[in-house]
Amino acid sequence: MKKNSMRVKALAIAAGLAAFSAVTQLIHVGYQSPQFGMWIDIVAVTWIITYLLFGVRMATLVSLVGALIITLFAPDTWLGAGMKWVASAPTFLIMALFIKVFKKPLSFYAKPKNLVLPMITAIVVRCLLVIPINYYYAIPIWTGMTPDKAMAAIPWYIIALFNIVQALVDITIAWILVYRFKLKKFAD
Repeated sequence: MKKNSMRVKALAIAAGLAAFSAVTQLIHVGYQSPQFGMWIDIVAVTWIITYLLFGVRMATLVSLVGALIITLFAPDTWLGAGMKWVASAPTFLIMALFIKVFKKPLSFYAKPKNLVLPMITAIVVRCLLVIPINYYYAIPIWTGMTPDKAMAAIPWYIIALFNIVQALVDITIAWILVYRFKLKKFAD
C-alpha cells in the first residue's frame, strides 16, 4: 500500500511541477533580450527539480506535459515550447546518464561538486543542438529570415551565451530549491 501512495504522491507533485512550468511560461517570468528576443526564464527549473526528486522518467514526463500545456494554452508559443524542450531536456538526460554510467544514486547530486562535469557536458550538448536548430529551423520560422541572414543577424556566440546562462539558471535554482530549501523531503 505504501508503494502505491508514494506513486500517487509523486504523480501529484509532478503534475504540480508541470503546471508551474507552464504558468511561468504563460506569464513569462524571466528576462528577454531586447536586441535578440531570446529569453532567460525559469520554465525548465521545475523539470530539473523533478529529475532531482524523482528521476529521469518523471522529469521526461513533466517536461513533455509542461511543453504540451504551453503549446495548448499559448498557441503562438508552440515553437518556443519545442525549442525549450530540445534545449533543456539534455540537462536532465545527461545527469541521468552520469548516474547510470557511474552507478551512483540520485542523491549523488546533493553535493554541488558532483554537478560540475554533468553540467559542463549538458551545456556543450545543449549548444551543439540549439545553434544549428536555431539557424535552420526556429529563426526562419519565427522571423522568416533565411539561415544565412539569421547567422549574420545573430552571431552563434550570442545563442551559445544565452543557452549557457539558461542552463546555469535552471540547474542552480533547481539545486538550491531541492537541497537548500529541502524540497527533497517531498520525494521520500
